Amino acid sequence: HFNLTAIPLVYVITLNYNHREQTLAFVESYRQLAYANYRLLVVDNGSTDGSAKALAARFPDVEQLANGRNLGFAAGMNAGLRHALDQGADFVFLANNDTYAGPELLDHLVEAARCLEAGLLAPHIFYAGEPQRTWSLGGWRNRLTLEIRPCRQAPPDRPLDVDFVTACGLLMARPCLEEVGLFDERFFMYYEDLDYCLRARRAGYRIVVVPEVKMWHWVAVTIGGRDSPAERYHMALSSVRFFRKHASGSRWLVVAPYRAASALKTTLRLLAGGRRPAAGAYWQGLRDGLLEREREEKQANAGSSKR
Repeated sequence: HFNLTAIPLVYVITLNYNHREQTLAFVESYRQLAYANYRLLVVDNGSTDGSAKALAARFPDVEQLANGRNLGFAAGMNAGLRHALDQGADFVFLANNDTYAGPELLDHLVEAARCLEAGLLAPHIFYAGEPQRTWSLGGWRNRLTLEIRPCRQAPPDRPLDVDFVTACGLLMARPCLEEVGLFDERFFMYYEDLDYCLRARRAGYRIVVVPEVKMWHWVAVTIGGRDSPAERYHMALSSVRFFRKHASGSRWLVVAPYRAASALKTTLRLLAGGRRPAAGAYWQGLRDGLLEREREEKQANAGSSKR
């Protein structure tokens, strides 16, 4: 079902929120891609630091889309995905604005997508601060706990079928987007990619990592760094939303104690590292996620009593 032109049109989309210099550096890097038919799109989530003006002045050929306010990752990227599909994109490559890649990135990923008929593809992503150390090579889902077991093996010399790839650097094929849909906007930040991968697999699409394609990531720079209070809060909140959506029935007998143990482990790690504010933010995120269910149930009960 991949009916593509000779040189498929690829939209490269990044999301910006008050990171003007970082986004300018991103555009400078990705304008060096060797691929013959791609467009760059910067989706702005209501920045107030002059990002849009600076971008237009330095790179007038780069498309911009203004959301007007901070919609988060899922909703922000969805605006960009809709625009790309409306413009006839055959593929969309999502990339965090704290990443960089080699010039052959799109050539290799698009060729792999066409040969393998994969719906979602990702490069081998490394830490930018440690360029030889793997950050993400995809992973496999535990059918009981729904947790992801990261790929820790030495990178193979061929594409690797997985259950999960991160949206930090993700090539999405148009047929997959049209059938599976866009990101679930209930995820403000984090877990939207895991949710999407689950949906894509259920629809029968292959998810593939192409190890020969390399990309580098500064990791959580846009939200204050790993284990910052904001990062821990949104990770916790989205985790509750994710497991509420995908765990049901008897599976909770496994998921609930596993998640409780995970929360305890995370808390102890943060406290041992002297990150008490992050630990507090983490538990606030869990609390807010759990209270959402109570509010939804009250609203549902109120609605049914009115009927």
